[in-house]
Amino acid sequence: MPRDASSTHPPLAERLRPASLGQVIGQQQLLGEGKPLRMAFESGQAHSCILWGPPGTGKTTIARLMADAFDARFITISAVLGGVKDIREAVEQAQVALGQGRRTIVFVDEVHRFNKSQQDAFLPHVESGLFTFIGATTENPSFEVNSALLSRATVYVLQPLSESDLSQILGRAQDIEAIPALEPEATERLVAYADGDARRLLNTLETLAVVAEHEQIDTISDAWLLKVLGERLRRYDKGGEQFYDTISALHKSVRGSDPDAALYWLVRMLDGGVDPRYVARRMIRMATEDIGLADPRALRMSLDASEVYERLGSPEGELALAECLVYLAVAPKSNAVYTAFNQARAFVKQDGTRPVPMRLRNAPTKLMKELDYGKGYRYAHDEEGAFAPGERYLPDGMSDPGFYQPVERGLEIKIAEKMRSLRELNARAPKKAN
Repeated sequence: MPRDASSTHPPLAERLRPASLGQVIGQQQLLGEGKPLRMAFESGQAHSCILWGPPGTGKTTIARLMADAFDARFITISAVLGGVKDIREAVEQAQVALGQGRRTIVFVDEVHRFNKSQQDAFLPHVESGLFTFIGATTENPSFEVNSALLSRATVYVLQPLSESDLSQILGRAQDIEAIPALEPEATERLVAYADGDARRLLNTLETLAVVAEHEQIDTISDAWLLKVLGERLRRYDKGGEQFYDTISALHKSVRGSDPDAALYWLVRMLDGGVDPRYVARRMIRMATEDIGLADPRALRMSLDASEVYERLGSPEGELALAECLVYLAVAPKSNAVYTAFNQARAFVKQDGTRPVPMRLRNAPTKLMKELDYGKGYRYAHDEEGAFAPGERYLPDGMSDPGFYQPVERGLEIKIAEKMRSLRELNARAPKKAN
């Protein structure tokens, strides 16, 4: 291995970047024989596209290879650092290239970081054919890319690299003697840590190579790897789509009454450094949205678990969160209140402003009493069973909307029985005009 690879060579990612389509590792669902992107390469016709996928899956590599395949000028813009000035310069360079009879591909990395006006700046030039637009994003383009630009680009979805793909990349690094030999356990840990991200793997290998050179390590063991990387060996992404996907999996595991799956996703999130207080807030949401009145204790337990964590912190307080999560998973489920609330909101939003019936109005003054505010109101506590049969509490003329429909699970079984009993009393009560 060279004495100091970092000072005599470009970054490892650049040294291993594929020079042809056949050298690309992974993404065979797009680049294999007869697959969409390969067919686009072979057609000889460049087209605007969005490459959507997690970090380190080959978006930049594919864009560069496309420029090579079409002998096009390749202009890169970083949406993190760039702005309208960079777009203007790209247009000018594309015009020069067009005058020389050469096509241009403008590659925008992290295109979701551009605002609407910046994204709109590409539209006239894409439509005129001045250049081919390729955007790379780790975020869902349905939400982050303007619909006008999205409609003019084909979206290709890139997948995280498999363990086999990552092992091949690691092997290529060893072939050029960029890193020392690796024990099998260390190889497995590195591949697992990379978690489908080739860039993460290669950056980590560069770090290891420098430290190994300094410490004169010829073979990287698993123990040495843990000592060098320590807390870096986390595989959870605290931002972006993976963050929300993991939260979604946690919530759906609880909703699906699977405590093992819920614990798995919880530990994945905690292991990756998520703020446990965020998990606590999500559990409060689960208790109200998915359990509701089927087990009202779930909400109290969620609030208690949140308070326990605030008092104990990590790692002790995390056990309280785990205990609560298991309880939520095995608790009876009902979204009846959640559904009723949303239906009521939708109804009120489209309905007119109905007046409060006079009998239900408050009458704190003599004048209001003289105007019949509160007249005819039946005080429920004065009636048998603290219920006034036949009384109505909705606006006059409004039909019973039936928002709340308790399910036959948990406490809502008894709630449903009580509601049926009250409806029967209402049905037997004498009808009167409101």
